[in-house]
Amino acid sequence: MKISSILRPCLRPRTGNSSYIPLLQQQTRKMRLPYIADPPPTATPEEAEIVQRIQTRRHPRPLQPLDLTLLHSPPVADGWNSFLGAVRTKTTIAQDLREIAISRVAVVNRAWYEWAHHAPLAEQGGVSKEGMNAIKTEQPLVLGETQKPAELTDKQWAVVCYTDEMTRNVQVRDGTFAKMREVFSNKEVVEITATIACYNCVSRFLVALDVGERNGTGPDAAH
Repeated sequence: MKISSILRPCLRPRTGNSSYIPLLQQQTRKMRLPYIADPPPTATPEEAEIVQRIQTRRHPRPLQPLDLTLLHSPPVADGWNSFLGAVRTKTTIAQDLREIAISRVAVVNRAWYEWAHHAPLAEQGGVSKEGMNAIKTEQPLVLGETQKPAELTDKQWAVVCYTDEMTRNVQVRDGTFAKMREVFSNKEVVEITATIACYNCVSRFLVALDVGERNGTGPDAAH
């Protein structure tokens, strides 16, 4: 029997992409870099201040695997901390909308470590489990073409579809953007767009390095 015929059942097409991802390879992957020790060692007072700023934002939680990866480069970790802090805690968009956007990015990019952290926050923000089940499909969700789940509001569905288009295609259809303008203010559109863009950056970093060792799992894996 040819090797290709043995491996074929272990290949899954990535939605929205013609390439194939070997699942067996995913399931055996581990974090590709060692995590920085916790507490992180610092070489200068400036690095110590960076660690303190990140610890302050995370409090009362400890430093996360993402932090302990980014801290290989303290200046990058510092900028990341400032940007993520602004997106997560200083925007005016409601928690359900913010976490729906982040969760949908995670699904499209198969960033299951990101999903594991943010899907529960979406539920805390008022999204039902049935609504989250609709969000976690890996099929494209297209405004005006995919039927809106009854469990999601018009605003929530607009964010889901806007996130899907931004993440898969980068470009957003005029009709989708018109809906965003209809249901959100200019400020909210900017903040939602920044959140989606920001967490696309996060998910790509997480998946490339397999931070948290989640690449071979899925949305329903224990965490």
